[in-house]
Amino acid sequence: MFHSHARGNDHHDHAADHDEADVSAGRARTALRFGVAGVIALAAVLFACAVMVSAGEAVVVTRFGDPVAVLTKPGLAWKWPMPLEATIPIDLRTRTTSTGQQDVGTRDGLRVLVQAYVAWRVPDAPEPVRQFVRTVRNNPDEAARQIRSLVAAALQVTASSFDLADLVNSDPAHNAIAAFEANLEQQVAPRVQQVYGITITQVGIERLGLPAETLAATVARMRAEREVVAAQVTTDGLRAAAAIRSDAERDARVTIASAKTEAAGIQAAAQQQAAEIHARAYESDPTLYVLLRSLDTLGTVLGANTRLVLRTDAAPFDVLVKGPPE
Repeated sequence: MFHSHARGNDHHDHAADHDEADVSAGRARTALRFGVAGVIALAAVLFACAVMVSAGEAVVVTRFGDPVAVLTKPGLAWKWPMPLEATIPIDLRTRTTSTGQQDVGTRDGLRVLVQAYVAWRVPDAPEPVRQFVRTVRNNPDEAARQIRSLVAAALQVTASSFDLADLVNSDPAHNAIAAFEANLEQQVAPRVQQVYGITITQVGIERLGLPAETLAATVARMRAEREVVAAQVTTDGLRAAAAIRSDAERDARVTIASAKTEAAGIQAAAQQQAAEIHARAYESDPTLYVLLRSLDTLGTVLGANTRLVLRTDAAPFDVLVKGPPE
């Protein structure tokens, strides 16, 4: 009986130890679950509070819908979790929009079809970003629509300050497209920056066309301009040709005069030499000199078919009868 009772007590103690171990294991598992849940909750809170700002964008932090901070520096930042604070990403990259063809009037009363483009962006500064969010609710399409409307109105004003010949011209020196674009940007950029906080980086003419009636007038004007240029070129050519002829004639006269002067000098020198030779010949043999001069005179006066009836006792024909003097 005693042995049976002892075995019963041992069985009871073993069961009690087993139950105590189960309780400890359950507590440990519960603590582990709470720990994992805490880590997950902490990670969720950190994730909800973290704000990642990427390059080329800004982040507006709002508290109950009211902007309280603008983050423009790329990297990690922090905020209060939802629903206390929320974030609005703002794209800071450059965008472009086009007005489509606008029928505008020029200063000289003609019509022209102009299509302009605009390159714009939101500056990476807190105040312009807030203004952009406040005016267009961070809607780039709405901002582009507003910009197109302003540019279309500015095109009417700008075109009225230029003649059609300033915009459609075959001479690059008289083409005023650059001035037209600068005038257009001066009208649009300050207004867009003041109202929407947007910076206009470039305004340009994308396409320029002419209505049918304006095209006919432009072609006629350009033809008249070409005719004026052709007439001017012809006049300049004729003037240059006349100047060349005048210079050539003057040079020819100068050359001929110089040649005549040189020839006269040569002839005078030759005559002087001939006179000296005749004088020396006469001094050496006067009779022979008279005979040779008489024969030279006969050769000059008489030709192949010449017939003369002259006295033979007169010089220079007397040499033909008398012979040379001794």
